[in-house]
Amino acid sequence: MFNTKAQPQKIQNYEGTEAFLLSTEMELYTTVVTSSLSDKFYEKNNTRIERLRELIAKNKPEFVAKLAIYARKKMYLRSVPLVLAVELAKIHKGDNLVGKMAYEVISRADEITEILAYYTLANERTSQKKLHKISKQLQIGIGKAFNKFDEYQFAKYNRDNEIKLRDALFLTHPKAKDEAQQLIFDKIAQDYLETPYTWEVELSVLGQIKFDSEEEKQQEFSEKWSEIIQSGKLGYMALLRNLRNILQANVPNIDIENICKRLANPVEVANSKQFPFRFLSAYREIQGVTSTNTSKVMEALENAITASVVNMVGFDENTKVLLACDVSGSMQTAISPKSKVQNYDIGLVLAMLLQSKCKEVISGFFGDTWKAVNLPKNQILHNVMTLRSREGEVGYSTNAHKVLDDLTTRKIVMDKVMFFTDCQMWDSTNKDNSLNKSWKKYKEIAPNAKIYLFDLAGYGKMPLDIIKNDVCLIGGWSDRIFEIMEAIENGGDALGEIEKIEI
Repeated sequence: MFNTKAQPQKIQNYEGTEAFLLSTEMELYTTVVTSSLSDKFYEKNNTRIERLRELIAKNKPEFVAKLAIYARKKMYLRSVPLVLAVELAKIHKGDNLVGKMAYEVISRADEITEILAYYTLANERTSQKKLHKISKQLQIGIGKAFNKFDEYQFAKYNRDNEIKLRDALFLTHPKAKDEAQQLIFDKIAQDYLETPYTWEVELSVLGQIKFDSEEEKQQEFSEKWSEIIQSGKLGYMALLRNLRNILQANVPNIDIENICKRLANPVEVANSKQFPFRFLSAYREIQGVTSTNTSKVMEALENAITASVVNMVGFDENTKVLLACDVSGSMQTAISPKSKVQNYDIGLVLAMLLQSKCKEVISGFFGDTWKAVNLPKNQILHNVMTLRSREGEVGYSTNAHKVLDDLTTRKIVMDKVMFFTDCQMWDSTNKDNSLNKSWKKYKEIAPNAKIYLFDLAGYGKMPLDIIKNDVCLIGGWSDRIFEIMEAIENGGDALGEIEKIEI
């Protein structure tokens, strides 16, 4: 017999422990949806981009294009979809796939110049002709994307960077859809776009004024913030980022009430397309602010993040779920140089979102050991902060097998066991324990159980063989990952959801 059954390919993870390879599609998916294009604990940024290039070359062009669109429109990622478009353009010729892809992933006016800036980096262009001989399809896609934006959007992002909007305009020669848009294009060409007078500019101008006293300055900023809030100029994400400033400005209570209503409004939450961890960042920022209104805003943030998963499915009253958060040292790496948010934080937020929807649930964290922690259901952000403050209680290794060993020893049968992790599990006791071995033992007492690996880092090396139907892999930081869970409940998977994308 020559054509024998395929066996899972075993390798070693970054800690030298047995691991399993993913398919090229699944590895590209997990790598993309966990990429902020900054250094990670086990992988530097340039290494990740090189791995992306290799994976793009191994996958079908149509899948790469659909994944890029999925990452931008479903997972709300900005940089990595542009990388996929440029890298695919370098190797795929002969049809309009790249042009359609580029058009779809450009969702903000500044992404027109960002995609060209990455093109110059990817092709190591440093001369004045750095945009010379660019992919024709990339040019077409970028040119069509010009039609998505109005003068305000162009002006807002018309920055004095190395690649300017007028450079992109001259390169792609976009066709205006009407006379009004042609006038906008002419202004871009002449570098005549007026800087929009935004709330940021208003605050900046106020900050340059010299006041007679600190009390007068406080009053002026309070009135200005009140004016901005009432004007409706402040977008949802800007509101989240400025809650601390607003509270410290002591704006009137009526403005705080309106802010709280906006924060918790399910429609605004859905339209804002925020990563769940953005609510955590805002919650952290205001915790230490001394104000009679701080508690109100914290409650509004709790209501906001709860609203973000109101339609989550798959957890009826008979479903027993265990949620285990990885607190190892490798999880405590910031997702980007400018962010305080770590992979550990993302795992906690996603776990507590799920915990709030489960009828029967055990939650906890693991490192050297595993510890279950009982938490209330309706305080998602408070629960995250509670777990964060107790992280040292379990140490900082990645002994995930102890979660399953505990269940097996106590003969507790769960329907779903969920790990929020970078998937680099190992046995710090050097006794040859592993998640794979413990899972096989646990299946003897819980044959119908499923294990879910929420991959938060995308290193491409799994502690379990996901080919088997009782092991599910989900990657990403957005609450949209719960749609993948719904697909799994209905017999699908992440790749199936990506394939649904139309180009």
